[in-house]
Amino acid sequence: MKNVIIPIFVVYKGCPNRCIYCNERITAGNHPERISEDLFHETVSSHLESAGNGRDAIQIAFYGGNFTGIERDYQEELLEMAEGYVKEGSVNSIRISTRPDYIDRERIDLLKRYSVKTVEIGAQSMDDEVLNRSKRGHTASDVRRALVLLKENDFETGVHLMAGLPGDTKEGFYHSVEEIIKLRPHTVRVHPTIVFKDTALATAYLKGEYRPLTMDEAIELCEYSLLRFKEEGINLIRLGLQHTHEMEASENIIAGPYHPAFRSLVEGNIFLKMAFHLLGQTGKDPKEVAFSLAPKDVSNFRGMRNGNMKALKERFGTSEILIREYPDQERGLLVLTAEGKRYHTSFSEMKSSQGQI
Repeated sequence: MKNVIIPIFVVYKGCPNRCIYCNERITAGNHPERISEDLFHETVSSHLESAGNGRDAIQIAFYGGNFTGIERDYQEELLEMAEGYVKEGSVNSIRISTRPDYIDRERIDLLKRYSVKTVEIGAQSMDDEVLNRSKRGHTASDVRRALVLLKENDFETGVHLMAGLPGDTKEGFYHSVEEIIKLRPHTVRVHPTIVFKDTALATAYLKGEYRPLTMDEAIELCEYSLLRFKEEGINLIRLGLQHTHEMEASENIIAGPYHPAFRSLVEGNIFLKMAFHLLGQTGKDPKEVAFSLAPKDVSNFRGMRNGNMKALKERFGTSEILIREYPDQERGLLVLTAEGKRYHTSFSEMKSSQGQI
């Protein structure tokens, strides 16, 4: 199934305050203050043309800012432009991103007048103290209330979570994951906290008042979230921040575990643990082994710069590691063949407790 998202960024619009970590000019890119009709149609047409054939679902998505907090006239103007593409049949539905404390029956009634199918909620944490220290301006109860109300009105729901916010702990983040699981959103996005320039978090970091996660810590926390959401059948549609051109400028990222292929780091770490587990089941250190994978998993299995291959050879003394690609093999499944015997495990079989097998 090929889903196409056409992003329209309403940077900072509708936000009642600035969160401690937020610099949307870096995370979303440099977009105009107001979306003109010409720019809107140009953006949508360009994405439709590049999407080609074989598309199952196409959504126009309003990202950045706080959509349901935007002044009513501008909200309706944007929704009207998007609705035109739905009515003509070139787009299936509309997606918005907003805050949980800006969801109520009046706002929902407006969304229902148009073809809004998906509402993504910026929860970030389910710990009120963490939310307060991050200057979010809402509570965990607001998240629960918003998701219940949206689901009662048949919206598809998504939730954003962040690891490593000020005042958060490993146990606190795991708690947030479990609380979101209880709410059963359709999708989730998770990323570690990054210190961007021109933010209150950057000031706190430079004063020594905030310590960002290390890359290893970020991988461990996000590995837990990936495995738990997978166990519960909740689709983790993004792990790590979407890369923008602005992130390439070194002065824009002050500190924190940023990597443009962060999900690959997390999945590579899981594959390494899976390979350790399977090789441990052989009861010996076979000199030659073969791993079978789906083609799209091979890169993550190898790890960055073939780091996983080096780690396996060093730990087990294996001189030859063969990798076999099978297009029909499901993603996340790893099969080991060693000395005539087969062993297998998958992401779904991994235990998520603190990222351990």
